Amino acid sequence: MAVPVTASERPARRVSARHFVRLKLRVLGNNFRGQRWRIALFVVGVVVGLWFASGGFVGLAAPGLADQPRYALMVAAFGGGVLVLGWLLMPLVFFGVDETLDPARFALLPLSRRTLVTGLYAAALVSVPVLATLIAVTGLVVTAGVLGGWPAALVAAVGVVAGLLLCVAAARAVTSAFATMLRSRRVRDLAAVLLAVLAALLGPLQIAVLAAVRQADWDRLTGAARVVGWTPFGAPWTAGIDVAEGRAWAGVLKLLITVLAIGALMFWWSRSLESAMVGAASAGPARNRRGAAGRAAGGAIAQLFPWAVGWARQDRFGALVAREGRYWWRDARRRANLITIAVVGIFVPVMVNLGGSGFNADGKEGFSLSGDPSPVLVSLSLIFVGVLASLTLANQFGFDGSAYAANVVAGVPGRLELRARMTAFSIYVLPLLAAVAVILAAVLRHPEWLGVMAGALLASYGTGLAINAFISVLGAYSLPETSNPFAMNTGAGVAKSLLSLLSMVASATAAVPMVVAAALLGDVWLWLALPVGLAYGLGAALLGTYLAGDVLDRRQPELLEAVTPRR
Repeated sequence: MAVPVTASERPARRVSARHFVRLKLRVLGNNFRGQRWRIALFVVGVVVGLWFASGGFVGLAAPGLADQPRYALMVAAFGGGVLVLGWLLMPLVFFGVDETLDPARFALLPLSRRTLVTGLYAAALVSVPVLATLIAVTGLVVTAGVLGGWPAALVAAVGVVAGLLLCVAAARAVTSAFATMLRSRRVRDLAAVLLAVLAALLGPLQIAVLAAVRQADWDRLTGAARVVGWTPFGAPWTAGIDVAEGRAWAGVLKLLITVLAIGALMFWWSRSLESAMVGAASAGPARNRRGAAGRAAGGAIAQLFPWAVGWARQDRFGALVAREGRYWWRDARRRANLITIAVVGIFVPVMVNLGGSGFNADGKEGFSLSGDPSPVLVSLSLIFVGVLASLTLANQFGFDGSAYAANVVAGVPGRLELRARMTAFSIYVLPLLAAVAVILAAVLRHPEWLGVMAGALLASYGTGLAINAFISVLGAYSLPETSNPFAMNTGAGVAKSLLSLLSMVASATAAVPMVVAAALLGDVWLWLALPVGLAYGLGAALLGTYLAGDVLDRRQPELLEAVTPRR
């Protein structure tokens, strides 16, 4: 007779990457359970991702279908390099990184570092962005196959897969390392500044690329593409093109470069991931030791904006403003959004208003900083900045998470809650917007347009606050409980992108009257823009808090459930 085996006597299963993938899919299913709006947003996100992927496929396959080897090399090198840069920077500054399987939750489990890294890496490959990227870069396989036959297509297919693995490894390694550094207050400040500088370099890089394209010096561009093709940014994407051109040895070497780059990134990620887990496990005692320092840092608002603290009333409104103001200064996740506003707010208007066609010193037509700005163009560009500044509040309750329960229990009125949150956020954003207007007026050498710039910023910022007040109440979603300021739950990245698009379109549409007035009133608008913009934006923000506050009072339990992370 067979003797039954108890659970404790059964041999332990070996954990593999398959278990991490199944765990992620199960968590994803649990997040969608009973949340029809999340399912709808996810489906819409998949459709939008496939639409962009099809456009990328056509663009990457076009050089091969047109039988243009030179253009095929440039598209593969530059397009692939931009794709890798996008995977590096976009999770940091906009969409966030999927942390459904938070590494800190595995700290106490008997898992080796190799098992954890490979499992998390495999789980990271199961996502909509990865699928969309794979469909888009398959166009390179078509190009290589048309130009060089099936051997080139086979090498291109291997390179595409290796390049996709490189993108995911790079995104994970960089964000994990950056989040680990952000544990220290001083290092967080330095890292934020370095990230801002890195993001700021994208503007000059775009200007340089447009200049090269307009000058149409194809020999120079071809040489630059060959150089980029030997770096990890372009090596996996140009391997098939080299085989099609008869340089099979170059394709093999580029695949080897890609493999070495992936290995180095995985090693870097494993080191930063382990330190992040150790730091998370030891965060309790360290927090107690730094209690006094944390309380001293809590007066950051008083140090930066003493007038704001002195003005705040000694009541619930003042307490909420002080609390939110401290969170915006101390929370790395919120502070990363402020850095994005500062960088994009300066470079987007400068590039829009200064970039244009002109003539170089040698008389040839090309790209130069000789654009012809106008109050209408300036208003359009600054409306985008104001809308972007207010976009951060589209999920303002998601930053609180389960801590929002304190406001629900205390019975904080919705209108008071929204006004306090907008005030605290504006303490930081309004000086940034003022700096943007002054810098742009100085760069354009049109100080008389300062009122137009400030009016457009204030109007679009106020309308954005009103729109995002509704979105934050009706479309809130939870954020993961992790030290990574760029982490997102599975599906939240799609939700964030769609809600952001909806918010920007609605806010920009509401601010269009400022552009129409700039076009119709001429010089009179130079004097009216500032007071009208201030009244328009302030009125829109107050109206938004009045209407959305009533909705918040009725939806507080549902909102708390939506922003509470599911374990």
